[in-house]
Amino acid sequence: MSEDEQRGRRPAASGDATGPRSAADASGIDAALEVLVEAPGQRGEARGGTPPAGLARRYGGPLAVSLRPDRPTVIANFVESLDGIVALGTGPRGGGSEISGASEPDRFVMALLRTLADVVVVGAGTFRTAPRHEWTPRGIAPRWAGDCAAWRAQLGLPSEPAIVVVSASGDLPPDHPGFSREDGRAFVATTGSGARQLAHRGLPARVRVEVVSDAPRIEPGALLGFLSRLGTRLALCEGGPHLLSGLLTAGAVDELFVTVAPQLLGRGPGAAARLGLAEGHAWDPREAPWGSLRSVRRAGSHLFLRYGFAGQRGPAPAQVRPDAIGPGLP
Repeated sequence: MSEDEQRGRRPAASGDATGPRSAADASGIDAALEVLVEAPGQRGEARGGTPPAGLARRYGGPLAVSLRPDRPTVIANFVESLDGIVALGTGPRGGGSEISGASEPDRFVMALLRTLADVVVVGAGTFRTAPRHEWTPRGIAPRWAGDCAAWRAQLGLPSEPAIVVVSASGDLPPDHPGFSREDGRAFVATTGSGARQLAHRGLPARVRVEVVSDAPRIEPGALLGFLSRLGTRLALCEGGPHLLSGLLTAGAVDELFVTVAPQLLGRGPGAAARLGLAEGHAWDPREAPWGSLRSVRRAGSHLFLRYGFAGQRGPAPAQVRPDAIGPGLP
């Protein structure tokens, strides 16, 4: 599975605000997200519920994710343009911050999802091209770090989610802050050859390296097996569209959170590769994964979409009650 940072979203470093800032962010940084659609609550065992008051006001209500009894629940979080682009090319200025316009509400939602997760899963490319990031709630939304930490404590979770870096090659920088976090909960899922490479790089002793595959690639099933052995109930994937595509093909994505930014980026000759949400696999329309809409929120002209996936192939029946739909856009 390919895991390029720019094939998904770029988790910004704490306090980083590169890229254009939208007018909505500048004028309403503390405004609650407007709830346009909300499906009925989760069934069975779930992680989350009503967060601390400040988070609940900002998000516009509760947030919960159903937990599977058979394997770790996997959710993914991406930002894309109106024409479906999630990456502008290679390098640190081609990812999520530029696509979202450095949207503060987008970072807030990202922090909430990290708050619920046991593990944040990132690819090797994501890890390498975000040299200051640690993949924690405070790392993306430091202003809300105290509230997020309080919610994790209420949920009986460790102070921060662990990080799992997926790297078949083992080409990872040993001095990355993601490997030197105070809680020491950092893992690398790799291959046999990748583990040999990492042995020569001098990773901090606290980083656990796990060989999950002897093949050149790391398949979704092998990754899920490793997450299960870690005791993971809820994993948040922030890897790129190749990683997401592999997980979707394996039927391993339970929910997808997508921020839609109000800009058009396009594709053209001579431009760096611009990638869509899922890369590396083209589904026949009759076999494509279909999601069920669970939530729509708005901050200015940014939309925050939430879809559930349950192995559905072909159009899913409507699952949002008419009375759950808000007044709509003006």
